[in-house]
This record gives sequence, C-alpha cells and structure tokens, in this order.
Amino acid sequence: MTDYTQYTGAKKILAFIKQAVTSGEQDYTKGSIRTAVLLLAIPMILEMMLESVFGVVDIFFVGRINNEAVTAVGLTESVLTIVYSIGMGLSMAATALVARRVGEKDNRAASKSAAQSILFAFMVTIFISIAGVIFAPRILQIMGAIPSVVAEGAIFTRIVFGGSIFIMLLFLINGIFRGAGDASLAMQSLWIANTLNIILCPMLINGWGPFPKLGIEGAALATTIGRCVGVLYQVYRLAGNKGTLRIHVKDFIPDWRLLRSIFDVAWGGTLQFLIGSASWIFLATIMAGFGDPAITAGYQVAIRLIMFFLLPAWGMSNAVATLVGQNLGAKEPGRAEKSAWKAARYNMVFMLIVSVFFVFGSTPLVEFMNKDAGAQKYAIEALRTVSLGYIFYGLGMVMMNAFNGAGDTKTPTAINLVCFWAFQIPFAYLLTSYWKLGPQGVFIAIVATETLVCIVSTVLFIQGKWKKVMV
Repeated sequence: MTDYTQYTGAKKILAFIKQAVTSGEQDYTKGSIRTAVLLLAIPMILEMMLESVFGVVDIFFVGRINNEAVTAVGLTESVLTIVYSIGMGLSMAATALVARRVGEKDNRAASKSAAQSILFAFMVTIFISIAGVIFAPRILQIMGAIPSVVAEGAIFTRIVFGGSIFIMLLFLINGIFRGAGDASLAMQSLWIANTLNIILCPMLINGWGPFPKLGIEGAALATTIGRCVGVLYQVYRLAGNKGTLRIHVKDFIPDWRLLRSIFDVAWGGTLQFLIGSASWIFLATIMAGFGDPAITAGYQVAIRLIMFFLLPAWGMSNAVATLVGQNLGAKEPGRAEKSAWKAARYNMVFMLIVSVFFVFGSTPLVEFMNKDAGAQKYAIEALRTVSLGYIFYGLGMVMMNAFNGAGDTKTPTAINLVCFWAFQIPFAYLLTSYWKLGPQGVFIAIVATETLVCIVSTVLFIQGKWKKVMV
C-alpha cells in the first residue's frame, strides 16, 4: 500500500482517494486495518451508488410519462429482486471463495473458482430469462397491477427480464473482482453501464436525436444496453488480467466438486436475499392494494431514494466481506473481526448523516423526482419514517456481510427468515389492515424489522462461530 506520510491535508486525502479508485488487486491481510477498510470501501461505495442510479434514472424519466408507467417500473423492479437475489447470492459465493483462495495465496484455485462461478450463472439465468419474457403480463397481474398498468408495462417487464443475464453477470463478476481485492474494476464497470443508461434513457423514452419515441420501452432498452456494455468491459478486463486472476478456457470445463461448493455458499446467499425480497414484494402488493396510483408511485419514488442512500452503506459492508474472506484464508481471524467493527463504526456515522438529511431535506428531493402532489405526499412520509432506523441498518449490514464473507451464508438466511417472514409480513398486515394505519403502517414495519435484524446479527457475530466456517 502507498505511503501517505509524504502528503499533508487535502493532498493526502486526494492521493488516498486516487489510489482507492485506480489501484488494482491488493493484499488486505497485513498493514493498517483502517487503510484496508477505506481502500476497499471507497470504490465499493461508489459502485453501489452507481448501481442504485439505474433505478433512480428510470423512475425519474418514466415519472414524466404517467403514474401507470411509474407503477409498472416499480412492480417489475420488485419482482426483479428475485434476479438480484440470485445474482447477489452468486456474487457472494464468488467473493467468499476467491477471497479465501487469495488469502491462502492459491491464485490458480482463485482463478478457477471465478470461471466456475460464471459458468454457474449462465446455467441458472437461462430459465429466468425465458420465464420473464413469456409471463410478463401475468407477473404484473400477480403483483396486483390494474389493467392499465399491465397494458403499459408488459413490454418493460419483458425486455428487462430478457436481459437478466447482464444483471447476473454484473453482480457476479464484480464479486470476483472484490474477492481478489480489486474493488476499483467493479466500480469502473458500473460507471460505464450507468453513463450509457443516463445518456440513452431520455433519448429512447422521448425520441431525442435519431431515436424513435419509445416511452417506457425505451427505459428498459437503455438500462439493458447499459448493463450489457458494462459486462463486456468486465469480461475484457478479466480476460486481460495479469495479476492474481488468470482465467484460461479450460477453467470453464465443469468441475462438479467446485460447482457444488459454489452452490453450497450461493444457495444460502440467494435465499437470504429472496426472503428479504419476498417481504418487499409483499409490502409493494399491500401498497398497490390501496387502489390509488399516487400511493404506489409515491412509495416507489421513496424506495428508489432509500436504496440510493442505502447502497453506499452496502458498499462499506461489501468491503467487510472481502476483508473477512482474505483474512480467514490467511489464518487471521482476529484481524477479520477488527475489520468488521471498524467498518461498522464508519457505516453508522454515514447512516446517521443520511437519516438527518431525509428527516429535514426530503421535500425538495421528492419534488424533483416526481411532479404529482399526491405521490409526493406519500414519498415524503415514507422517507421521514424509514430513515429513523438508518443507524441500525448501518450496523446490521456490516454484521450480515461479515458472515457472508466468511462463507457462512446460512446464518444471515436464518436471520432474514425470522425477521422478515415471521415478523415483518404479519406486523405490516396488522398495522395496515387491523390498526388501520394505511401506508404509514408499512413504513413503521420496515423500521422495526431492520432494527431487529441489526440486534440479532450483532449478537450472533459476537459469538464468533463464523470464524470456523470452511469453504
């Protein structure tokens, strides 16, 4: 790592940030823990912010069409969390396996683990894409969409699901880079993908320049094209890698033992996100059930903004996954634990700042995102309520990803099962239907559940069983 003693003040900070966003693979099993956390976290925070831009850009430009279009995008994204969950599960497995092998200084095994993870992704995604394209209208109907929303949004759902392989590979290959300690490459791929999305989205929706006016279909095409190009960049960099990861064609020959290892870690990671996603889908269905497009549109705007500010915190927690994996591989469990606590402190401070911002500054932000007064009311209400638990979210995220980085995906899965399905779903139903709190009941349930996740995950982390997991 670079010696920063030669710099002072602002120059030192800028030099540190420059190294974080431009450096390649790093060994995080030695040296300053604080430096290791920040070198990984800075590009990962930027990566997660850029990932959230996809949803924010779509909802911003689609919001200029009508509330039906906004609802269709929101409901599609809610179901698409299934794809995100599988992508995150596979990414989690790739990060854990690659980081552990890198910590053990076994670069050949790390490279083969990366290749087999990509092969696994292709095997899984083909079925999701076909089902999404064929059953797009039915998917929206199941989510509670009214006929006008189904008619408006089916094409968006078809295109996005048809391109789900690019979503999967963006998650997965970025997980491979993170496991190898190269967070900057993961960030760069999303820079490219999001820049294209931002440029193409208004052009294809509104018919600017040489493009036809495609409306909501244009939003889907812009997002899919952006992700596709981002993946092509990932593949280009992965193929030309001269460092730790040197993947050969033979590495893609199915190794059923290794594929089984990937599955053993990935199924837990996928299931934990599917459990959480199913809960979010249930909440979206409750909001759609009120029968007012303004409520659903407001909720979707709020969720996009919430995720935009939550994903940087996920970036910090993703840094912990790499640190834990590499240090456990290097037989340094104490350093792995210290890394998690250090990142947790940083994350809690960040989330506290975001919470204050949402409580006092949400109105102009929502007004910028959506011009409908009814939608604005519910979006502001959601932001102010949900942000009250942000400091707990910050700690909980780090604890959960520490488990995942160790390859212990089963513990977070169990936590999510209890907190989201056994608690959040019935609690939200009681608040909205029995106690008649309306949309506010959903917002309260979100805060209560994420706080519970934080408490349970922290207690289990302190017990330390994750240090003994073998992958």
